[in-house]
Amino acid sequence: MNRWLLPEDIADVLPAEARKVETLRRAILDLYQSYGYELVAPPILEFLDSLLTGTGSDLNLQTFKLVDQLSGRTLGLRADMTPQVARIDAHLLNREGVTRLCYAGSVAHARKPVGSAAREELQIGAEIYGCATWEADLEAITLLLKTLGLAGLKRVYLDLSHAGIVAGILDGQAIDQAEIEILYDLLQSKDRSRLSTWTQCLSTDAATALMALTELNGPSAEVLKNAKVSLPQHAMVEQALAQLEKLVGAITNLSADLEVNIDLADLRGYQYHSGVMFAAYVDHFPQPIARGGRYDHVGRAFGRSRPATGFSLDLLALSNLALVSQRKLAILAPWIEDVTLSDAISRLRNSGEVVIQMLSNEPVETAEYILDRELVKQGNAWEVVKKPS
Repeated sequence: MNRWLLPEDIADVLPAEARKVETLRRAILDLYQSYGYELVAPPILEFLDSLLTGTGSDLNLQTFKLVDQLSGRTLGLRADMTPQVARIDAHLLNREGVTRLCYAGSVAHARKPVGSAAREELQIGAEIYGCATWEADLEAITLLLKTLGLAGLKRVYLDLSHAGIVAGILDGQAIDQAEIEILYDLLQSKDRSRLSTWTQCLSTDAATALMALTELNGPSAEVLKNAKVSLPQHAMVEQALAQLEKLVGAITNLSADLEVNIDLADLRGYQYHSGVMFAAYVDHFPQPIARGGRYDHVGRAFGRSRPATGFSLDLLALSNLALVSQRKLAILAPWIEDVTLSDAISRLRNSGEVVIQMLSNEPVETAEYILDRELVKQGNAWEVVKKPS
């Protein structure tokens, strides 16, 4: 076997792409900082029971597991940073007021996620803790749109849903967890035939409402209008629709290039989402480029009930779509023992210029920089001159 081969669906990030990724990472984290978000960096390994607290079976299946030789306990290689950040908020920061946290780090998946090109992602995201009102959801969506804007992606299709609607429809129905998971799969795939069979054990009103969810998707105003007619008058359902309506009204003013839709059967991630859920799509990328929503139950699972909302995305995928790809200009300099040359190079680098020195007069090979100038000695001083073509 070739020693340089990598595991399946694991890849190196080469210079041109790595530069785009790092440029975006810095710009995005600076954006989050301008909104008052504080950067945290959770460990890539944790005890498995802590890493999976408050999450569903999907994350368990995606988590690499190994045994800690020091404690003998099972460790997990994180597949999602959101539960880790919730743990930090609940137990390490332990604040009472609103807390804004952001993060960027690698995550690994035991299986390649649907629509993904790799099992390793560079996850970046932002979370708001301590605010239960719709304004926090609006801020999260606003920040997401600005994040995509930094990558040059202006045309965005935003799909909204709400975990509280199915919870309201099923309120009072005796259904075990295994059957709940089947139900959500049927709703997600909009398999009306199998869903009709599954709902035969429910009351007529609940069965009718669940069937209606498969058709409640499309332009937000139209879906909200139809949902008020076809869904039952239940406090949880009515509250969810009211939250969506208020959020849609605010979101539509954020950008003229934003298209807002609602799909009340799109409930991926339902296992830890508790309220508004959203997914952002862009042209030339069939899967959501980002997902987010409210997940108040995760904090409760850590022993401290705390409202939470936020989003995350794969920075590697975003970089592949980003329009920022301009190479940097650089200055070529000789490698000789000359104090004035060293001083000139230091001044240029401190001013933000890239200066590449030739080692042993060997030619410089780079795909990342355009060597358009060079340092030459003119009299007693080193000057930057245009490099001859």
